[in-house]
Amino acid sequence: MKAMILAAGKGTRVRPLTYDLPKPMIPLLGKPVMAYLVEHLKKHGVTEIMVNVSWLHEKIEEYFGEGEQFGVQIGYSFEGYTTDDGTIVPEPIGSAGGMKKIQEFGQFFDDTTIVMCGDALIDLDLKAALLEHRRKGAMASVITKEVPWDKVSSYGVVVTDEEGRITEFQEKPSQEEAKSNFISTGIYIFEPEVIDLIPSGVSFDIGSELFPLLAERGLPFYAQGRPFNWLDIGTMSDYWEVLQTVLTGEVSHMDVPGTQIEPGLWVGLNTSIDWNGTTIEGPVYIGSGVRIEAGVHIVGPTWIGHGSHICEGAEVVRSVLFEYTRVLHDVTLNEMIVFKEYSVDRAGEMKHASEYSSEEWLNARDRRRSSRRENAGQKSNSR
Repeated sequence: MKAMILAAGKGTRVRPLTYDLPKPMIPLLGKPVMAYLVEHLKKHGVTEIMVNVSWLHEKIEEYFGEGEQFGVQIGYSFEGYTTDDGTIVPEPIGSAGGMKKIQEFGQFFDDTTIVMCGDALIDLDLKAALLEHRRKGAMASVITKEVPWDKVSSYGVVVTDEEGRITEFQEKPSQEEAKSNFISTGIYIFEPEVIDLIPSGVSFDIGSELFPLLAERGLPFYAQGRPFNWLDIGTMSDYWEVLQTVLTGEVSHMDVPGTQIEPGLWVGLNTSIDWNGTTIEGPVYIGSGVRIEAGVHIVGPTWIGHGSHICEGAEVVRSVLFEYTRVLHDVTLNEMIVFKEYSVDRAGEMKHASEYSSEEWLNARDRRRSSRRENAGQKSNSR
């Protein structure tokens, strides 16, 4: 079996992270989500992996290379073009269109292929899924999950008969229009014949175009409802919830990095914690080179990225701070994601640092900048 990881999307629903990162490079416990997918494929004996890339493609390619460090082979297919002046312009051609381009270039899809989106954490038993796919004589299989009815509009909805054959596929219908609450997880198994159905030279999507085509033609197209963990990073609020789930130990195959120095508290190398008046309620991870001043209160699940600085009197509650975040004196961050100059709350509302009435955090690496309180203190001391 071969594999295809879909990684060409722009990830607009997880901004601000995707201003600087392609969606598959969003970190979970300090490691890109796509790295977990590659490791999972290797664990199940899948070592030939193609990845379609577009937006910020170089960050994926530089990190994964040709896959040697993972014990696999990784190839890339860039979707876009280069202008006469050498500017690289990303231009995705749809998830199915990307597969067609790969096939026309080098005939990669000559065997059963597991296809997955590069933005979800999974522990699916791939061998069991492949066995069912073959037992049913399927041309295409979709791994499904049941979700609450008020969530169906965020996903592709799968409608099946009693034998699990897909009779209709609805791409993100409203709750009123949805004919099922079983949704596609973005994990598929395709036979090479599926690629033959994709038109050449046009943008073509798997969910909204290829799947309805398979259903309309009555081809052997099946759903598989399997028990497995599927943590989808569709939105920023999803990302916050996934990290909370991971930090609380609910995902068995993921361990918090660093050294556990107290129950529920993990630290990286060379951290500095002033315990005078400081309280930390786990689970909390404090990255390498982080400085925690006196009188700080941290409540988990919380992740504090490496190189960060939490100033005296600050409070960080169930939050995710990316690397080199400097939280200023007496500031409270509650259920917040902080990424460079942006914050995102639990509901997914994004704010730029300039929108706050006072400074709350800075870039910990920029020593030229300091808080207003510190500036005032320095002026007072100089008198």
